Amino acid sequence: MITPTTVSFDKVLIEGLQVDAFVGIYAWEHEQPQPLIIDLTMSWDNRLAAASEQITDALDYDRVSQAVTQLILQQPWQLIETVAERIAMLVINDFSVAQVLVKVAKPQAVPSARQVAVVIERSR
Repeated sequence: MITPTTVSFDKVLIEGLQVDAFVGIYAWEHEQPQPLIIDLTMSWDNRLAAASEQITDALDYDRVSQAVTQLILQQPWQLIETVAERIAMLVINDFSVAQVLVKVAKPQAVPSARQVAVVIERSR
């Protein structure tokens, strides 16, 4: 039987999760939603799931994606920094991830830039 260790070098990624949200410091940014693009890199020991082939032993990226989407949609936001922090705490606390790298991009924030983004890394 494979038992997970406390140190994991495996990663589970979610890239390009788009959520249309009300976000920004200006009033006009709360008149219509604009896209946020979320990338997550989560430390997770995949050995148990690989051996059992059971979703209950895996980090369910669909459930994570749904939870992140629901979090973003539940309220308007001022800063993408706040969005990133709340996502990190959600993933760590609700999905028992030991470490997460969160990127929140706001493609429409600066017209002359492809996108602006914040990247944070948090762990338990």
